[in-house]
Amino acid sequence: MRKISLGPRQEDLLIAGAGLLGGLVLTAFGAYDRTRAPVAVSLLPLVAIAGLELVRRTRTVWTVSLGGMLFALNLFAGSNMAAVIMYTDLLYAATLYGSRRMSTILHLTGGGTTVLLSTLVLMYATVAQALLVAGFAGLIFIAPVWTADLLREHRERADTERLRAEQTALLAELDRREAVVAERARMARELHDVVANHLSAIAIHATGAQSLARRQERAVDDPLLAAMAVIRESSVQGLAEMRRMIGLLRSGDEGTYEAPRLDALDTLLTQARAAGQEGGLDFELAEDGERGELSAPLELAAYRIVQESLTNALKHAVPGVVRLSLTYRPEHVEIVTESPYRAGEVPAAPGARAGLVGMGERAGLLGGSLEAGPESGRWRVRAVLPREPKGEEEP
Repeated sequence: MRKISLGPRQEDLLIAGAGLLGGLVLTAFGAYDRTRAPVAVSLLPLVAIAGLELVRRTRTVWTVSLGGMLFALNLFAGSNMAAVIMYTDLLYAATLYGSRRMSTILHLTGGGTTVLLSTLVLMYATVAQALLVAGFAGLIFIAPVWTADLLREHRERADTERLRAEQTALLAELDRREAVVAERARMARELHDVVANHLSAIAIHATGAQSLARRQERAVDDPLLAAMAVIRESSVQGLAEMRRMIGLLRSGDEGTYEAPRLDALDTLLTQARAAGQEGGLDFELAEDGERGELSAPLELAAYRIVQESLTNALKHAVPGVVRLSLTYRPEHVEIVTESPYRAGEVPAAPGARAGLVGMGERAGLLGGSLEAGPESGRWRVRAVLPREPKGEEEP
């Protein structure tokens, strides 16, 4: 069952309307002291108190002051019970929404009024009547003030606890961010001091080998020159991307990193063909369906999976054709890489299968899947990435 939610203004209108209607019903059935004043006079304090209910939250001083006079008038004009109940609500609202000083004043005046009325009755009537008046006055003047004060303290305590929880969460978040920044700085140092230096050394040695080959006057189409060119180009590009990643880790600003996109697949294939030419490898690309608009995490994951698949083919495939196919569907993108494969032909290199693990993690972060293994004499890698990723791929 759906709960109906009312705003403060609607609640005040509802209270005023219900109180006025209840008073009119009591008057219609004669449920008041009709011997004191005519019906029209007895209705005046009822209507006036109902009007004060409309400003019970914003004009607490006026509602309590005027309400007290109208309450006294109601007692002498016929004592309509609905007016009495609405007056207790005015006391409740003044304590809950007014100042702390208002709460103290109402506690003192309520207690004083109760003591005064019960004392006067005790002087001129019996003890039983004095106790009855004391109980009745306590319910009108003390009970609503006391109840509202308890509720106010509970709300203030809850607000304090909520603020403390928010501050604790903020401090925890600041600690987490500081730890992340420190870890990113450490990773940047490791990448710069180890991986980047090794790539620089590879590029320098490849350049030196090219210079030596030219001094030896080797032919332009010499396979050694082609291999050195591929090694140098790959190492320089890897070094440039490594430096961008180091800058990203140190700055923490992901907006400065331009993630690769599927538009660069032709460049990947060109590099792969140049690198695999000596080993008898050729690469083919087939695309099916409309690519359409792809999210940045999806394009990045697809690019990295293709890049890793081609790198694995260069390292492990035997001579033949490596086929790369991308199929675009309304719900997902399918990437399939098939390369010539004979079990046991190529020994496992250091870090073997780490690339497959990385591709599987990228696909899993987006809610997709990855399968890799031999099939009909060829090594097949198949990745399925949903168009609406469940997570975000990190560069």
